[in-house]
Amino acid sequence: MTAQNLLIELFVEELPPKALKKLGDAFASVLADQLKAQGLAAADAAVTAFASPRRLAAHVTGVLPRAADKAVSQKLMPVSVGLDANGQPTPALLKRLGALGADASAVAGLKRAPDGKAEALFYDSVAPGAELAAGLQKALDEAIAKLPIPKVMSYQLETDCELPGWSSVNFVRPAHGLVALHGAQVVPVKALGLTARNTTQGHRFEAAVSPVVLKDADSYAAVLAKDGAVIASFAERKAEIARQLAAAAAKVGGGCQPIDDDALLDEVTALVERPNVLVCEFEPQFLDVPQECLILTMKANQKYFPLLDAQGKLTNRFLVVSNISPSDASAVIGGNERVVRPRLADAKFFFDQDRKKALLSRVEGLGKVVYHNKLGTQGERVERVRAIARAIAHQLRDATSAVDKAAQLAKTDLLTDMVGEFPELQGTMGRYYALHDGESEEVAFAIEDHYKPRFAGDDLPRNMTGVVVALADKLETLVGMFGIGNLPTGDKDPFALRRHALGVLRMLVEKDLPLDLQALLRSAVPAFGSLIQDPSDTLADFIYDRLAGSLREQGYSAQEVDAVLALRPERLSDIAKRLAAVRAFAALPEAPALAAANKRIANILKKSEGDAVGVKEALLAEAAEKDLFAAMQATVPAANAKFDAGDHTASLQALAALRTPVDAFFDGVMVNAEDPALKANRLGLLRELHNAMNRVADLSRLAA
Repeated sequence: MTAQNLLIELFVEELPPKALKKLGDAFASVLADQLKAQGLAAADAAVTAFASPRRLAAHVTGVLPRAADKAVSQKLMPVSVGLDANGQPTPALLKRLGALGADASAVAGLKRAPDGKAEALFYDSVAPGAELAAGLQKALDEAIAKLPIPKVMSYQLETDCELPGWSSVNFVRPAHGLVALHGAQVVPVKALGLTARNTTQGHRFEAAVSPVVLKDADSYAAVLAKDGAVIASFAERKAEIARQLAAAAAKVGGGCQPIDDDALLDEVTALVERPNVLVCEFEPQFLDVPQECLILTMKANQKYFPLLDAQGKLTNRFLVVSNISPSDASAVIGGNERVVRPRLADAKFFFDQDRKKALLSRVEGLGKVVYHNKLGTQGERVERVRAIARAIAHQLRDATSAVDKAAQLAKTDLLTDMVGEFPELQGTMGRYYALHDGESEEVAFAIEDHYKPRFAGDDLPRNMTGVVVALADKLETLVGMFGIGNLPTGDKDPFALRRHALGVLRMLVEKDLPLDLQALLRSAVPAFGSLIQDPSDTLADFIYDRLAGSLREQGYSAQEVDAVLALRPERLSDIAKRLAAVRAFAALPEAPALAAANKRIANILKKSEGDAVGVKEALLAEAAEKDLFAAMQATVPAANAKFDAGDHTASLQALAALRTPVDAFFDGVMVNAEDPALKANRLGLLRELHNAMNRVADLSRLAA
């Protein structure tokens, strides 16, 4: 029963690079979890994942050759069913015991225990622990079945039996080898038509020996590196590439740095087994093309790392991560330089051709591009965005000429050759072409920025013109899609409406815009004419839901968020101050009592809706209600003044002084008095109190 370390490897053809890291982590974690669940590995066993372009592997420490036996208690049936009136076993009980490998002699050892309202019979036995071969086979099958495979391949594999033949196998890529080592012993498991052994393959071109023989589980990484010329660990290979990139950039000098792109680094790590970073260059005249175009084509098409100077400007040098390390790398460098040149030449050609036609002349062409079968063309959409942008600019008392021009030109770069080749550059190319056409920087930056924020954490537009056009663009999408009933469902959101809603929220909040949400939504509806039904209310609910989720992610409690958003504040830029005020109020000793009283008041008013009138001081009969009225007269005006001045925290804190008179009121005053005039007056008093206490947030939501 000596525990030893375990190594499993699947050797396959080149795996999808963008999925490799996820595949490697999933394979190792599921395999280890299954071994732990069967008692073959301890709960704290260390698990190491390996993933290279041609292999998935896992190393698990302290795996037993056989799991410990387990005591098992199995419920058989109710006592009334298993034993007759004389306490003798019934045929049903004997049959059940027989199925478990026991006979009538086991009846005397059965236990009775309550099971709901009845009493049941339980059979205690010892289940033998799993053998490693069987347990590992189950774990391996499960690990393969649960791999997050982007797309499965079907291929034929020659069967390993006396009669020759072929079998069909489904996997992410054709598999050619399986290693299963427990210490130095091969575990006889099978997978994907392969039988486990202790040999694998190294680098396609640079392995010292073939096949690579693994003497035990613990020597896997070292032997692969030495004999196979492969760095098996994804993390170690990534770190080595990052080290070589930095060293190569330093060698170039001038403060150069490789472009920082973790996704590209992951993808390149998944493409090479033995990285070798080389410095290449291209002709300086290509630098006349916007660097975003050159960087994108080098990254997306060739997986190169462009070099930027100390000011962040693109240089004519780039780094290649090669999978071979020849003594003379000139052929590899020259080959990559020849490959990149046509890509850059295409980018220069597109750029030169696009500038021959002004953006304004492309506006008409948008009318020929279908946006949505129910919402018309891109040209019609642009006109709606212009109308919404003008309405927003009017509300903000901002100059509308630059806003209208930016909205008119914002989508025209979709018709350019450069954006047709690289859709990721939409907006960016619009800025370059607008400046070339003589448009102002304000308009040019707004054209680029109107897509922002594109993702969580992205920058907001740089100027107010960009903010207005970005708001208009996102509102057009939201109102239009909601207006035709095209709402996101579950995890399906093809028009990114959730992202658009969060973008609207961020701009309203972070730019501190004096715009009311409901009015903003309604102002966008007329731009659609009769194409849609007014979706303002449904869309507002959707946006507030997104806001609630965002605020909880920022660290606010569900109670705090619920209390503030229950009032549906129209000025979203005000919400941070409201949340801070609620948090400060909740820390006061008076807060629990006032929140509970607020909840009680809300319930009373809900049941007596329509009965409350204004407060008449002459009808205040009880001392407690007179005291509460006097306290409100002294406190509420000051609290309201603080609220109107924007000091929400001070406003709520001022109301804390009402705790004692509020408690006394409920202790000594019958609200539902027999006299209708007294009842209405007391309800009116509570209505005024409720309104005063809930200007910042619905404090009843803070009650336990």
